[in-house]
Amino acid sequence: MKFTKMHGAGNDYVYVDARSLKKDWSSVAVFVSNRNFGIGSDGLILAEESDVADVKMSMYNSDGSQGEMCGNGIRCLVAFAIINNIVSKKDVISVETLAGVKNVTPVYEDDKIVRCIVSMGLPEFQASKIPVKFDSTVPIIDAPIKVAGQSYEVSMVSMGNPHAVVFLESPVDDFDLTTIGPKFENLEIFPNRTNFEIVNIIDDNKLKVRVWERGSGITLACGTGACAVGVIARNKGIISDNVNISLPGGNLLVRWDGISDVYLEGPVELVFEGEMF
Repeated sequence: MKFTKMHGAGNDYVYVDARSLKKDWSSVAVFVSNRNFGIGSDGLILAEESDVADVKMSMYNSDGSQGEMCGNGIRCLVAFAIINNIVSKKDVISVETLAGVKNVTPVYEDDKIVRCIVSMGLPEFQASKIPVKFDSTVPIIDAPIKVAGQSYEVSMVSMGNPHAVVFLESPVDDFDLTTIGPKFENLEIFPNRTNFEIVNIIDDNKLKVRVWERGSGITLACGTGACAVGVIARNKGIISDNVNISLPGGNLLVRWDGISDVYLEGPVELVFEGEMF
């Protein structure tokens, strides 16, 4: 089985053309993600046939669970699909995901895809749609939630998958994400678990973020997480329509006017290709 390893801002996945393959993909994801005994990645992403879009993306986390959407992964999937002639080269590629069909615009330099812009859809603030067991009919912003004996002001949103966002005064680099991240992920109020982002405000155009990704743990970047942070920051009046999200693996650009779709722009990098036996 041939594969390609790619990353978007350090958020790395193994990509497989699965159009004619049938496997226990959850088990494959666990194997390939292992950084000691496998290939090493944050998960597995498959290119599959779609009846409603140019290509279908199926995404598995490193623990074998299936995710609805991946902002970094979908950019690399489009590049993977074009490079391998799974889709025709054109201005906009439509991708079927468990969070709906997303449109992706490749950006070329010297005929090579170096970045992609993703129309991520509308953010979802309704508690039942995130989903979170929370008695609220309005966006959940800075709700006090106690975790591991400490109270955090938590804002929640879905970008196709659930996110809990906390803005900190202290440096995000000093935060014990290894301990607190999984506790947030598995809070009882999140029936599907949640991604968890911690944020420092650098200025009104830049935010510094670290991520605990549901099913994968600490990752160098998270595209839906960057969008979640940008959306919450705009709702809180911290930023305007455009923001640079600085993550350990690189920078992502998020654009949202408060009305229409959220747009995510970021890099695409091919790391290596190989074959699994």
